[in-house]
Amino acid sequence: MSKLQHLQQLAETRRSIYALSKQLPVAKEEIVNLVEHTLLHTPSAFNSQSTRIIVLFGDDHEKLWQITEDTLRGIVNDDEKFKPTQQKIEGFKAGAGSILFFEDDSVVKGLQENFALYADKFPDWSHHTSGMHQYVIWTKLAALNIGANLQHYNPVIDDQVAKTWNVDKDWHLIAQMVFGGIEQPAGDKSFEPIEKRLKVHG
Repeated sequence: MSKLQHLQQLAETRRSIYALSKQLPVAKEEIVNLVEHTLLHTPSAFNSQSTRIIVLFGDDHEKLWQITEDTLRGIVNDDEKFKPTQQKIEGFKAGAGSILFFEDDSVVKGLQENFALYADKFPDWSHHTSGMHQYVIWTKLAALNIGANLQHYNPVIDDQVAKTWNVDKDWHLIAQMVFGGIEQPAGDKSFEPIEKRLKVHG
Protein backbone atom coordinates (compact mmCIF):
# COMPACT_ATOMS: atom_id res chain seq x y z
CA MET A 1 0.00 0.00 0.00
CA SER A 2 1.37 3.41 -0.97
CA LYS A 3 1.62 6.30 1.48
CA LEU A 4 -1.25 8.02 -0.32
CA GLN A 5 -3.47 4.93 -0.14
CA HIS A 6 -2.67 4.56 3.55
CA LEU A 7 -3.53 8.21 4.21
CA GLN A 8 -6.79 7.89 2.30
CA GLN A 9 -7.65 4.74 4.24
CA LEU A 10 -7.10 6.60 7.53
CA ALA A 11 -9.31 9.45 6.29
CA GLU A 12 -12.08 6.91 5.66
CA THR A 13 -11.52 5.24 9.04
CA ARG A 14 -11.96 8.50 10.95
CA ARG A 15 -15.65 8.58 11.86
CA SER A 16 -17.86 9.86 14.67
CA ILE A 17 -17.97 7.01 17.19
CA TYR A 18 -20.48 7.47 20.01
CA ALA A 19 -20.49 4.02 21.64
CA LEU A 20 -17.27 4.33 23.65
CA SER A 21 -15.66 2.56 26.60
CA LYS A 22 -12.87 3.32 29.06
CA GLN A 23 -10.69 0.50 27.68
CA LEU A 24 -8.01 2.03 25.47
CA PRO A 25 -5.80 -0.10 23.20
CA VAL A 26 -2.77 2.05 24.08
CA ALA A 27 -1.30 3.70 27.19
CA LYS A 28 -2.34 7.25 28.11
CA GLU A 29 1.21 8.41 27.41
CA GLU A 30 0.84 7.46 23.75
CA ILE A 31 -2.20 9.71 23.42
CA VAL A 32 -0.35 12.59 25.09
CA ASN A 33 2.58 12.05 22.70
CA LEU A 34 0.15 12.07 19.78
CA VAL A 35 -1.25 15.42 20.91
CA GLU A 36 2.24 16.88 21.43
CA HIS A 37 3.28 15.80 17.92
CA THR A 38 0.13 17.40 16.49
CA LEU A 39 0.82 20.71 18.23
CA LEU A 40 4.34 20.74 16.83
CA HIS A 41 3.59 19.75 13.26
CA THR A 42 0.13 21.05 12.32
CA PRO A 43 0.18 24.27 10.26
CA SER A 44 -1.21 27.58 11.46
CA ALA A 45 -1.75 30.98 9.86
CA PHE A 46 1.49 33.02 9.89
CA ASN A 47 2.96 30.12 11.92
CA SER A 48 1.01 31.62 14.83
CA GLN A 49 0.86 28.32 16.76
CA SER A 50 -2.23 29.67 18.51
CA THR A 51 -3.85 26.32 19.37
CA ARG A 52 -3.89 25.26 23.02
CA ILE A 53 -5.02 21.84 24.25
CA ILE A 54 -5.97 20.25 27.57
CA VAL A 55 -6.26 16.44 27.75
CA LEU A 56 -8.49 15.00 30.45
CA PHE A 57 -8.45 11.39 31.65
CA GLY A 58 -10.33 9.49 34.36
CA ASP A 59 -12.10 11.57 36.99
CA ASP A 60 -11.24 14.83 35.21
CA HIS A 61 -12.87 13.54 32.03
CA GLU A 62 -16.04 12.59 33.88
CA LYS A 63 -16.00 15.91 35.73
CA LEU A 64 -16.11 17.75 32.39
CA TRP A 65 -19.30 16.00 31.39
CA GLN A 66 -20.84 16.39 34.84
CA ILE A 67 -20.20 20.12 34.52
CA THR A 68 -21.87 20.03 31.11
CA GLU A 69 -24.86 18.09 32.45
CA ASP A 70 -25.30 20.37 35.47
CA THR A 71 -25.00 23.51 33.35
CA LEU A 72 -27.51 22.34 30.75
CA ARG A 73 -29.91 21.09 33.41
CA GLY A 74 -29.94 24.62 34.79
CA ILE A 75 -31.05 25.84 31.35
CA VAL A 76 -33.57 23.08 30.55
CA ASN A 77 -35.86 22.88 33.57
CA ASP A 78 -38.06 20.09 32.18
CA ASP A 79 -36.86 16.59 33.20
CA GLU A 80 -38.66 14.90 30.31
CA LYS A 81 -37.16 17.23 27.72
CA PHE A 82 -33.73 16.82 29.29
CA LYS A 83 -33.68 13.00 29.04
CA PRO A 84 -32.20 12.81 25.50
CA THR A 85 -29.43 15.24 26.49
CA GLN A 86 -28.71 13.30 29.66
CA GLN A 87 -28.46 10.04 27.71
CA LYS A 88 -26.05 11.65 25.26
CA ILE A 89 -23.87 12.96 28.09
CA GLU A 90 -23.86 9.55 29.78
CA GLY A 91 -22.38 8.24 26.53
CA PHE A 92 -19.63 10.83 26.73
CA LYS A 93 -18.89 9.95 30.37
CA ALA A 94 -18.50 6.31 29.32
CA GLY A 95 -15.45 7.25 27.24
CA ALA A 96 -11.86 7.19 28.47
CA GLY A 97 -11.00 10.85 28.06
CA SER A 98 -11.64 14.23 26.49
CA ILE A 99 -9.48 16.66 24.55
CA LEU A 100 -10.31 20.34 24.94
CA PHE A 101 -9.32 22.58 22.05
CA PHE A 102 -8.64 26.25 22.72
CA GLU A 103 -7.30 29.18 20.73
CA ASP A 104 -5.11 31.77 22.45
CA ASP A 105 -6.79 35.13 21.86
CA SER A 106 -3.63 37.01 22.88
CA VAL A 107 -1.84 35.48 19.88
CA VAL A 108 -4.69 36.43 17.56
CA LYS A 109 -4.76 40.01 18.88
CA GLY A 110 -1.00 40.28 18.46
CA LEU A 111 -1.29 39.26 14.81
CA GLN A 112 -4.08 41.78 14.30
CA GLU A 113 -1.87 44.54 15.68
CA ASN A 114 1.19 43.52 13.67
CA PHE A 115 -0.62 42.83 10.37
CA ALA A 116 -3.44 45.38 10.36
CA LEU A 117 -4.28 44.71 6.69
CA TYR A 118 -5.55 41.24 7.63
CA ALA A 119 -6.90 42.11 11.09
CA ASP A 120 -10.48 41.04 10.36
CA LYS A 121 -9.30 37.67 9.00
CA PHE A 122 -7.21 36.40 11.91
CA PRO A 123 -10.15 35.18 14.04
CA ASP A 124 -11.35 33.08 11.07
CA TRP A 125 -7.85 31.78 10.40
CA SER A 126 -7.50 30.91 14.07
CA HIS A 127 -10.58 28.70 13.79
CA HIS A 128 -9.14 27.11 10.66
CA THR A 129 -6.01 26.32 12.65
CA SER A 130 -8.06 24.72 15.43
CA GLY A 131 -10.02 22.69 12.88
CA MET A 132 -6.80 21.30 11.42
CA HIS A 133 -5.59 20.25 14.87
CA GLN A 134 -8.93 18.60 15.57
CA TYR A 135 -8.85 16.65 12.31
CA VAL A 136 -5.24 15.54 12.69
CA ILE A 137 -5.77 14.28 16.24
CA TRP A 138 -9.04 12.59 15.30
CA THR A 139 -7.38 10.78 12.40
CA LYS A 140 -4.41 9.73 14.54
CA LEU A 141 -6.79 8.32 17.15
CA ALA A 142 -8.54 6.35 14.41
CA ALA A 143 -5.15 4.98 13.34
CA LEU A 144 -4.78 3.61 16.90
CA ASN A 145 -8.26 2.06 16.75
CA ILE A 146 -9.56 4.62 19.23
CA GLY A 147 -13.06 5.99 18.68
CA ALA A 148 -13.86 9.67 19.02
CA ASN A 149 -16.57 12.26 18.46
CA LEU A 150 -16.43 16.05 18.45
CA GLN A 151 -18.72 18.24 20.57
CA HIS A 152 -19.37 21.97 20.93
CA TYR A 153 -20.87 22.81 24.32
CA ASN A 154 -19.05 26.13 24.42
CA PRO A 155 -19.78 28.86 25.37
CA VAL A 156 -22.23 27.57 28.01
CA ILE A 157 -19.54 25.57 29.85
CA ASP A 158 -16.64 27.98 29.32
CA ASP A 159 -16.65 29.66 32.72
CA GLN A 160 -16.84 26.42 34.70
CA VAL A 161 -14.16 24.77 32.56
CA ALA A 162 -11.85 27.74 33.05
CA LYS A 163 -12.42 27.74 36.80
CA THR A 164 -12.07 23.96 37.24
CA TRP A 165 -8.83 23.55 35.31
CA ASN A 166 -7.31 27.00 35.91
CA VAL A 167 -7.42 27.86 32.22
CA ASP A 168 -5.49 30.93 31.08
CA LYS A 169 -7.84 33.92 30.63
CA ASP A 170 -6.75 34.31 26.99
CA TRP A 171 -7.60 30.73 26.05
CA HIS A 172 -10.90 30.56 24.14
CA LEU A 173 -12.66 27.16 24.15
CA ILE A 174 -13.48 25.93 20.64
CA ALA A 175 -14.45 22.25 20.88
CA GLN A 176 -14.43 19.10 23.00
CA MET A 177 -13.37 15.70 21.61
CA VAL A 178 -14.45 12.58 23.50
CA PHE A 179 -12.41 9.42 22.93
CA GLY A 180 -12.32 5.82 24.11
CA GLY A 181 -12.45 2.18 23.17
CA ILE A 182 -14.84 1.37 20.32
CA GLU A 183 -17.90 -0.48 21.59
CA GLN A 184 -19.82 -0.14 18.34
CA PRO A 185 -18.58 1.13 14.97
CA ALA A 186 -20.11 4.03 13.09
CA GLY A 187 -23.04 3.30 10.82
CA ASP A 188 -23.26 3.79 7.08
CA LYS A 189 -22.43 7.24 5.78
CA SER A 190 -24.30 8.95 2.95
CA PHE A 191 -22.53 11.17 0.44
CA GLU A 192 -23.72 14.14 -1.59
CA PRO A 193 -23.02 13.71 -5.32
CA ILE A 194 -19.42 14.73 -5.96
CA GLU A 195 -20.60 16.68 -9.04
CA LYS A 196 -22.34 19.14 -6.71
CA ARG A 197 -19.22 19.61 -4.60
CA LEU A 198 -16.29 19.71 -7.05
CA LYS A 199 -15.49 21.71 -10.15
CA VAL A 200 -12.33 21.29 -12.21
CA HIS A 201 -11.17 23.74 -14.87
CA GLY A 202 -8.28 23.58 -17.31
